[in-house]
Amino acid sequence: MSIGISTASFYPLETEESIALISENGIPCTEIFFNSARELKDSFIDYILEIIYNTPLRVTAIHPMLSFAEPYMVFSEYTRRFDESLDNFERYFEIAARLGAKFVNLHGDRPTGKLSVEEYCERFKMIADEGKRFGVTLCQENVNGYRSCDPEFLADMVRFLGDDANFTLDIKQSIRSGHTVPEIVEAMDYRIRHVHISDHSPAGDCLLPTRGSFNFSALITDLKNHGFEGDYVIEVYQNAYKEHNEVFECYKSLINSL
Repeated sequence: MSIGISTASFYPLETEESIALISENGIPCTEIFFNSARELKDSFIDYILEIIYNTPLRVTAIHPMLSFAEPYMVFSEYTRRFDESLDNFERYFEIAARLGAKFVNLHGDRPTGKLSVEEYCERFKMIADEGKRFGVTLCQENVNGYRSCDPEFLADMVRFLGDDANFTLDIKQSIRSGHTVPEIVEAMDYRIRHVHISDHSPAGDCLLPTRGSFNFSALITDLKNHGFEGDYVIEVYQNAYKEHNEVFECYKSLINSL
């Protein structure tokens, strides 16, 4: 287990600058959130590899930039768009494999989506099978405003997909959807592969770790009991701090508190 920082925490700082900043501060792992089609080019991936070469930084997961479009591209009734989205995911899986990342995240469909749970899971599995060709695991993230914010939906995925159900747990998204983190963890069962961490309190639902009241030690113990042995990455939004160094200060405070 390692604790790292997602490049999304520094958005809108350009992706390569975020990676360099994380690397320079000796962080052991990161999730890379891609924000531009140009960043999917081989030359850009080569540049990322140059930045992290001979450093301790390890890429745990990547996050596609078109998550907002997944309801339209992946989970609509128009199957040709889904076929095209498979090509898009193939590129992300290829990139993940080059970077040594084990996981690619998926937001999924909106609650208003017309596909049944079974149809949703069939498409999820088709994408996941593509990832397996590259040695990469597709993970459903719990996201507020999406079907995946509902613990019952997550439990349905486990029931339909079995071992093909894999998840990314996001603390802030759980809070925003009105569900406790233990509820989401229980619904995901023993299939959590990656975790986005943040803190919260009455002052806000997306704070830097140690600036709220969340018990991270209890979470780590709970997830360990659920078989989780992966990485935790800090993922917050830019309104959670004023200066970049605050992210690293809170990172150190979290490490020291565990």
